Amino acid sequence: MATIDLDRLIKRYGQSTVVHGIDLSIQDGEFVVLVGPSGCGKSTTLRMIAGLEEISDGQIRIDGRVVNDLQPKDRNIAMVFQNYAIYPHMSVAENIAFGLYRSKLSKSEKRIRVEQVAETLGLSHLLERRPSALSGGQRQRVAIGRAMVRDPAAFLFDEPLSNLDAQLRTQMRIEIKRLHHRLGTTSVFVTHDQVEAMTMADRIVVMRDGRILQVGTPLELYEKPVDVFTARFIGSPTMNLLPATLREGGADLATGGSVRLPASSATTPDILVGIRPQDLVPASSVSKGLTVSGPVALVETLGSETLVHIESAGQTIIGSAPGRQIPRVGEHLTLHAPAERLYYFDKTTEKALAAQ
Repeated sequence: MATIDLDRLIKRYGQSTVVHGIDLSIQDGEFVVLVGPSGCGKSTTLRMIAGLEEISDGQIRIDGRVVNDLQPKDRNIAMVFQNYAIYPHMSVAENIAFGLYRSKLSKSEKRIRVEQVAETLGLSHLLERRPSALSGGQRQRVAIGRAMVRDPAAFLFDEPLSNLDAQLRTQMRIEIKRLHHRLGTTSVFVTHDQVEAMTMADRIVVMRDGRILQVGTPLELYEKPVDVFTARFIGSPTMNLLPATLREGGADLATGGSVRLPASSATTPDILVGIRPQDLVPASSVSKGLTVSGPVALVETLGSETLVHIESAGQTIIGSAPGRQIPRVGEHLTLHAPAERLYYFDKTTEKALAAQ
């Protein structure tokens, strides 16, 4: 196991800077997920940690040792790729053992190591099969096994679940998390899927345009986003944002009505009020908070809940209703969110407003 420290890490391609001096400390045994849209620099950052991309400036330390100039094979880390990268002409056992190609272990020691890893991953009965006879999830486990067999200080995962169908992705997500709990090896996982990030991470690193916007536990990012981008990226469905104008003791909403809020750090009178769809529910009796009314434009029935799209003052607002309570399209509905579940952002800077 190992700590990983990134200090003012920069990556340039010619005149274009794609990673802008990021700082990040990953603790020993921690599972950290880098998440963000395509092109945000998350995979480039992972590849720099692995040594597959040259660093333009800054420093990477693994267990306190500067590894900027070390080859990937000398960093004692293992990487699992999106496309499996397993050899079709080799058996499962041979593919896993390939991770020990450069080791000085004897044949019997290698065989024992491969058998131990195969048992951990549930591959013992498949050791003689070729990849063509395996499912997508089994192939991904083989790729993980080839990384595990080296007993690395850290695992790096570059969107390893992207090629799997929805059911397999859920299954592999659980398996990788269980494996991490069992091994306790430091892990860095890259994904664009916020559900993967929320369900797997000890801490999430939200990236955009080569910069880190926020680092925190899944619940911290969900409950206390520092800006509009993080607020909308974390959570599904995405957060509703309603334009509003500040006044003394509160704000008037563009959709009608008003909300109370304390004096804040807003730089302009224009703000955005955020409401997560799960917090906006049919109102029986309205208390302090935010109320939205309008005709139902669309209904998404998910079983456990029903997502309701309401048209209000030219905006589509998503709320939630119990799974068995399914409104009709065109029906007039009133939804309410309690005051303590509202979020406030400066419309100009898109930063979360801090109470003063």
